[in-house]
Parts: sequence; C-alpha cells; structure tokens
Amino acid sequence: MAIQRIAFYSFLLFRNNLPLTNLTTFPFLFLILTNNANFIYLKNNNEEIKMKMQSSAFKEGEKIPSKYTCDGENVSPLLSWSDFPNNTKTFALIVDDPDAPGGTFVHWVVYNLPANVTSLPEETTSNNLPSGAKQGTNHFGDEDYGGPCPPAGTHRYYFKLYALDIEVHLKAGAGKRDLLKAMEGHELSEAQLMGKYERKK
Repeated sequence: MAIQRIAFYSFLLFRNNLPLTNLTTFPFLFLILTNNANFIYLKNNNEEIKMKMQSSAFKEGEKIPSKYTCDGENVSPLLSWSDFPNNTKTFALIVDDPDAPGGTFVHWVVYNLPANVTSLPEETTSNNLPSGAKQGTNHFGDEDYGGPCPPAGTHRYYFKLYALDIEVHLKAGAGKRDLLKAMEGHELSEAQLMGKYERKK
C-alpha cells in the first residue's frame, strides 16, 4: 500500500512537470515520505502487538485437569497474559463452551481488570478479585467461575481475554452478551486459550 501511494504521487509530479530540482517540489515530497513512513510504522506497530495468554494448568488444546471442573474442586485455573497494547485501560475475560447442546454455554465473565494486572491466581472468586474488577453472571446463574461439566463427549473451553481502551459500566446481573455489546469499538487486542474436557465415566 505504501509503495502504491509513492508511485501514485510520483506520477502526479511527473504529470504536472514538477522536476526534483524545483524548490516547490520538496515540501510535496516531504509530505509524501513522512505520511508513508507513519503509515508503515503504524502498520508494523500494530502487527507486533499480539497479546498472549497462558496457564500453568494446561496448554493450548490440551485436556483441562479435573481439578478445574465439576468432577474436581471446580476452581479456576491460574491465567496470565502479556504483550498487550500500551494504551490498554482494562481487560475483560470470557470463558465459554461452544459445544454445549443448547448453544454456547458461558462459564465465567470478568471485566474491568486493571491494566497493571497481568494474571489471575488459581481459585479466583469475588473474594479475591483485583481491586476494581467485576464479574458478570454465567449460565449457571452465578458470578464466580463454573468449571467444565459437559453432559457427553469432549467439549472445547475457550478462555478469551480482551484488552480494552475503556472501563466498562454494566448493571448488576449483566452477562456475556451485555459485556460484548459494551466492548464494541473498544477492543485493542485479543488472546485466547482453548482446553478440552470429557467427564469421567
């Protein structure tokens, strides 16, 4: 794109018979080059920002240990993240199961995690959330994390983290849909971690 712009403006110079030796040409060339340099910088800068999320409990695509499911202690796993945009104001976290028979089932909704928070410890609940952070209502009807509990077969569980440039304001009892609507146009970056689980027989 940048090269196409330079070629286009060079064509305009040629068409208007503006030689490089003409003093009026230099401001024009300077504008072209600086605009395209900014364009290239912004493009590369955006490409470099790819937020990452990980857990010490399982890796991408692996089985989620039963400790973090309804077959075990049903506590949330440790989660951590890095490489988020500098202008991030808050983070939001959504955990859901797209393989549930009745449609996507929401297991956890957390929002307004401060930008200086880069992890959530194991067994995070409303009692130990970072200051300022809030939880939404999941499909169990609770606010705290509800672990995998598939009725049959292996299900995928997506832990999705969003870097936002705003602080989200939601009413009590709000859920995933409300959060996604409030986030529209304010997502700076996104990361996800997927784990699988099948209940013990």
